[in-house]
Amino acid sequence: QVQLVESGGGLVQPGGSLRLSCAASGSIFSIYTMGWYRQAPGKERELVAAITSGGSTNYADSVKGRFTISRDYDKNTVYLQMNSLKPEDTAVYYCNARLSSPLLLNYWGQGTQVTVSS
Repeated sequence: QVQLVESGGGLVQPGGSLRLSCAASGSIFSIYTMGWYRQAPGKERELVAAITSGGSTNYADSVKGRFTISRDYDKNTVYLQMNSLKPEDTAVYYCNARLSSPLLLNYWGQGTQVTVSS
């Protein structure tokens, strides 16, 4: 059984920073893409950033230059460093991993709340 466990959310003032972590555990053969999505109240879930097994990254236009995704391949962990946070970044952030165990499937974390407010 595969689990994705997120941590690092919380309340921060505009302009502040947070770092999210997501660790994958269980019977994992290979992890391909890991990423972060977010969902604000009344809105659809959207991709924030993703990183492939080769290290290629992809960002939503709204976070480019402010957020950085990185990955520790030995620890099966993905990070999202969020700087210059804005109120519109407020959402539940979900970790996603496309991995084989051995079936190739998408897995989701439970979500972590990020609130940007003064």
